[in-house]
Amino acid sequence: MTGSTAADHAVAARPAADDPATDNGAAEVLIRREGRAGLIVLDRPAALNALTHGMVRRIAAALEEWERDDRVETVVITGAGGRAFCAGGDIVAIHRAATGGDPSAVEEFWRDEYRLNARIARYGKPYVAVMNGIVMGGGVGVSAHGSVRIVTETTRLAMPETGIGFVPDVGGTYLLALAPGELGTHLALTAGSAGAGDALRCGLADHFVPGERLPALLDDLAARPVHDALARHVAPAPPAPLDGQRRWIDACYAAGTVEEIVDRLRDCGEPEAAKAADRITANAPAAVKATLAALRRARALGPLEAVLDQEYRTSCAALAMPDLAEGIRAQVIDKDRAPRWNPATLEAVAPAVVARYFAPLGDRELGLATTTPLERW
Repeated sequence: MTGSTAADHAVAARPAADDPATDNGAAEVLIRREGRAGLIVLDRPAALNALTHGMVRRIAAALEEWERDDRVETVVITGAGGRAFCAGGDIVAIHRAATGGDPSAVEEFWRDEYRLNARIARYGKPYVAVMNGIVMGGGVGVSAHGSVRIVTETTRLAMPETGIGFVPDVGGTYLLALAPGELGTHLALTAGSAGAGDALRCGLADHFVPGERLPALLDDLAARPVHDALARHVAPAPPAPLDGQRRWIDACYAAGTVEEIVDRLRDCGEPEAAKAADRITANAPAAVKATLAALRRARALGPLEAVLDQEYRTSCAALAMPDLAEGIRAQVIDKDRAPRWNPATLEAVAPAVVARYFAPLGDRELGLATTTPLERW
């Protein structure tokens, strides 16, 4: 973000009247009705607004209450602090679970988080996400499934999971599988990021609003219908650098295996393609192969709920594998940026290893695709 918005300060400065949620996320998510809008402000700026379980529950409770409140015509979600909308989930807690702690707490967090992602996608009122600054992982899940997704010149959007031995989740494989051509595959396998123009081109956002206009936009959203408010502030989209690379991206990532993708990237003669090959081979080999399989499967699964069910399987499987703990250690805990992946190379990842990511969970399945909307929430 370029800075906290006027609406952020307004919410933070007032008591939480009309607050529909009460749990341990109360200090980390600010909830306020302002005019015709229900405002949600992720408020962990020191942690780049990373999501905790309490925050997920608090957002879900607000949405449930506001869906029945005729005074709330629009929901608006933003992030406080100036640097990030939301940098993902609490991966330190995931690291504890992956290194001998109780995995059930993390699995329950994912269950509630993925249900929230599905609810946002099906929400009955306009859901406006202001995706300013860093938007990663879980931050994508509470924004890019919304009906109105706004980016600014500071937006950096990414699903960086393969870099920590994980597979994109929170509906990320659904969104990336729908991106034009193989742009989503490129972003997923490289753990790459997209600026505002590329986010719009990939279908991860809808509108560009300059950061300096955000305070006025938020004020207008509290006073006007969404389309009227947007019309006063939306600006032409900035360039999308990935568009100029579509020729080699689509050709290389259409290959059947990750090994073949890497070979095509190295052989095509484009400097950016060679860099992409290096990024892919630096990421966790098993997670990269599982991610390609998840994306290809997502294209055939149908609705978001079915893809979230698949992602719950891949997430639970990753929690039991060595690379997730090692990736978080290397990138977040020790920060030596030297993960020791197991298996260490793409060639060493047997088909059985990839198959483990998609193994049925029995009575632990998420089951969103087999429930009615009322049963989900």
